[in-house]
Amino acid sequence: MAHEVSIRPITEGDIEGFRAAVDLVARERRYLSRMAGPSPDGAAHFVRSNIAHGHPQFVAMCDDTLIGWCDIVRSDGDYESHVGSMGMGLLPAWRGQGHGGQLLLATLARARQIGLSRIELEVHASNARAISLYRRLGFIEEGRKRRARYIDERFEDIILMARLDEPHTP
Repeated sequence: MAHEVSIRPITEGDIEGFRAAVDLVARERRYLSRMAGPSPDGAAHFVRSNIAHGHPQFVAMCDDTLIGWCDIVRSDGDYESHVGSMGMGLLPAWRGQGHGGQLLLATLARARQIGLSRIELEVHASNARAISLYRRLGFIEEGRKRRARYIDERFEDIILMARLDEPHTP
């Protein structure tokens, strides 16, 4: 029997599930810039800050389990208030089923509603599945940071991507 997955904005009640999901993905040592997830206090601060500032942050839930997240944090630069930096991840068992696309579309829609017209991200060059998803959803490659990360005795390039939307007044 297939389990239903829902996509919704994050709440304070999701903090521990978010921290655990980020930690699990980070420990794979293939997708994120860290080897472990944030501390409980760090995760709480990040989520509460996003909620307080209206930054789009959505979660994918199956029953009561957080299986993925996507967030876009608005730049705080005076001339970059239209720019957001995106991060996301899914637990391994839930990849390749369309949930990442659903998460990203919901988060992008909210970002557009609040006036973000440029969304930036960094992705490991070896993460072909994510790069394909980002391209399908309108992101283009803007650059490459060669040998930007050193993980398990190997270098990893980072691809810089962005999606530009027409400016929208909230």
